[in-house]
Amino acid sequence: MSAPIVLESRQLVKRFGGILATDHVDFRLPEGARHALIGPNGAGKTTFVNQLSGVLKPTSGEIWLGGVDVTDWSARRRAHAGLARTFQINQLFADLTPIETLVLTIAERENAGWACMRAVGARTDFVTEAVQLLEQLGIGEIAHTRVGQLAYGKQRLLEIAVALAQKPKVLLLDEPAAGVPEHEREQILDVVAALPSSVALILIEHDMHLVFRFAKSISVLVNGGLFVEGTPEEIANDPRVRQVYLGEEAVHV
Repeated sequence: MSAPIVLESRQLVKRFGGILATDHVDFRLPEGARHALIGPNGAGKTTFVNQLSGVLKPTSGEIWLGGVDVTDWSARRRAHAGLARTFQINQLFADLTPIETLVLTIAERENAGWACMRAVGARTDFVTEAVQLLEQLGIGEIAHTRVGQLAYGKQRLLEIAVALAQKPKVLLLDEPAAGVPEHEREQILDVVAALPSSVALILIEHDMHLVFRFAKSISVLVNGGLFVEGTPEEIANDPRVRQVYLGEEAVHV
């Protein structure tokens, strides 16, 4: 029996003037999926994900989350419904600590944001959950360090923790290892690999080693359209994908 579909786009189109950035994309993400979205620069990956998450409104087509049409929903409303997102450039507040950041995220999830703004430590249950998240991602030691003072790899891990604090059904990871020094990348790879199986993941990534290590299924976007989908083995061995994206260098999966 196939897993239920938790996120879906139907004939999704996005135009910027005369440019067709998303070309009638039909996409379905099953519950618990480990899915990668790849393609050449300018293929429309981020534009597509921005529409899924509510950052951009599509020109036409539909987006469904958990069986509900959310096409006209805001990003905030989609987040409350279970769709979380990280970005290529992190969206963190440099003057807060990780524990403050997570407590405020949890408070927002529970519709208690303004109360917690007055006293971040007032809700011990929120603090406990925040500490557990930091420990889960292996960054408990930086709980009280200002975000602006953290190494970039730690900031990327904190951004993943913020997304998980929303208790998502779907998590969109936009190049989580981008700009991270090589010695910190392995920790991010391990964290991504260990994320809860109950959460369906979409990874947008240029690093093919990360993609093939992570993904159980892959979609290739080219010129805004869905070019091909398949398993990592199928994608790595598809001559059309090699021609437009992977190149002639062998990819080991």
